Amino acid sequence: MRDLASTLLSWDRFAVASVVAVRGSAPRPVGAAMAVGPSGEVIGSVSGGCVEAEVYDLACTVLSSGRSALATFGYSDDTAFAVGLTCGGSLDVLVQRDTPSLRAALQATVDGYPVSVRFSASGQVFTESWLPPPRLLVFGAIDHAAAVAEIGRFLGYHVTVCDARPIFCTPERFPAAHEVVVDWPHRYLAKTFTDSTTMVVVLTHDPKFDIPVLAEALARPLAFVGALGSRRTHAERLDRLRAEGVPEAALARLRSPIGLDLGGRSPEETAVSIAAELVALRHGGTGLPLTVLSSPIHRPSDQENHGTDFPQRRRHAGRTVARTAPGHADGLPGAQCAQIPVLLGAGEIPGHARVGDGAGGR
Repeated sequence: MRDLASTLLSWDRFAVASVVAVRGSAPRPVGAAMAVGPSGEVIGSVSGGCVEAEVYDLACTVLSSGRSALATFGYSDDTAFAVGLTCGGSLDVLVQRDTPSLRAALQATVDGYPVSVRFSASGQVFTESWLPPPRLLVFGAIDHAAAVAEIGRFLGYHVTVCDARPIFCTPERFPAAHEVVVDWPHRYLAKTFTDSTTMVVVLTHDPKFDIPVLAEALARPLAFVGALGSRRTHAERLDRLRAEGVPEAALARLRSPIGLDLGGRSPEETAVSIAAELVALRHGGTGLPLTVLSSPIHRPSDQENHGTDFPQRRRHAGRTVARTAPGHADGLPGAQCAQIPVLLGAGEIPGHARVGDGAGGR
């Protein structure tokens, strides 16, 4: 739902459907959401298309009645167009109307605050943590950086493009980036907050830029540090980094040449290759074609023993909360603490997150 927050806040009323439990194989994980607006417009998705029409009808009913609904959709073997999941799994979908407390939670996550939300329905309690998106730091104001910034934003990263050359590093050249920073890359990184989910992509191809920033990046516990260049460039880069005192254990973390072997050459194709490596690393994928694999598409490690996927816990495990509200060490927005419900997602939440219980309690 967090991904839909800006649009939801622009509507005067809406009904939102959220996947709150998954059993077996299903196209979308817990937390996937679809919303219906005041004129019947729809955004988001709760499946690969199997149950969208039925969920849409249910959301329209909830939008009119104001009464929440909890529905289960399972496998249907009658026809591919039946109301069921042809992939063989089942999912529970919670549909509810907008409320002032839900709007408060959505506004808090848009403002960059970590929020845990909860909602009770049919005797069950569902929770999910909405944490700030992971950061993708792209160094080097070249055409490849524009393509990486665009696909990085599409994948849900907060994207920053940084370069020391103001003539090249402009917002007009990188419209997809959330931030465009003119500064020496190593100096910017040294003063920038990062955590174990932060991705660093170095595209400068110039030792005076990439050696200092890579030395700084490899000294940090980042999720990913990669650099563009040929194998010869990589070998020379390693020698330069050793000369700067970077230890071998840190050098082993450097992914260069960056990207998966897709055979592409253009900036856009290279960006897809880089993004594919980021996704594979983030979710533990092999990078191999599914055709040659016999393992389940949705890995057992991605599912809890009770059949419920909770991607936020995997994605943000051990992550330091980036921004807390003034006066509230638990990270919940000040005046809204008593208003935020719990919603979305069955299972435990990250240990560092705090849950607003809807009554001002801690």
